[in-house]
Amino acid sequence: MKFLPGDLLDLAETEHVALFAQDEPVWNAIGRIADYLAERLDRVASPMQQGQADPRAVVGDRVFVAPGAVIEANAIVKGPAWIGSGSVVRSGAYVRENVIVGNDCVLGNSSEFKNCVLFNRCEVPHFNYVGESILGFRAHLGAGVVCSNVRLDRAPVKVRDGEGGFLETGLRKFGAIIGDRTEIGCNAVLSPGSVLGRDCIVYPLTSWQGVLPARSIAKSHGDLRVVERR
Repeated sequence: MKFLPGDLLDLAETEHVALFAQDEPVWNAIGRIADYLAERLDRVASPMQQGQADPRAVVGDRVFVAPGAVIEANAIVKGPAWIGSGSVVRSGAYVRENVIVGNDCVLGNSSEFKNCVLFNRCEVPHFNYVGESILGFRAHLGAGVVCSNVRLDRAPVKVRDGEGGFLETGLRKFGAIIGDRTEIGCNAVLSPGSVLGRDCIVYPLTSWQGVLPARSIAKSHGDLRVVERR
């Protein structure tokens, strides 16, 4: 597998297609987010805040808030960041450095974002961590989902190639690539270097590692047993 951007993501569903090289693995875009965002923000005509930011929100100087976007009270958007039109950063969200949010997305309570890209209509609404990751069009994370981005041994992250081997990414921090319309159930954990294809489902409480082909379901549950209470 080559893991090209177009194999996993609808590039028509982001304003930031320049991040992606069509002939390179999709995760290469992660290392380009900071430079791309800095250059894009330099070209924004003032004011940077064209949407609504509650006075009780904390919004950094290098944050573009598109028309129709809303940043609720008690959210923190540290920046640099790009918040697309119609997106909502809910109360209690923490948006750290180098975050690109598409249009009509939800960034929810007690969720943390860092060095990541969300395509249009992503929903990350409750108690989530998204670092060094790319979430495709209409991807959805259930409550408590974590995109783990660092190996326990701190070694560079590798991706399973689907043939029993591994591909070097050159990234020490790399969470997940989540394809268009993929659903991740509550309290699932995606290990570093996870790549999930389009239209997948990961069951709640699943610990996932590796590559999930498009239109697949991942579940790790045993049979639930109900016995009489004595």
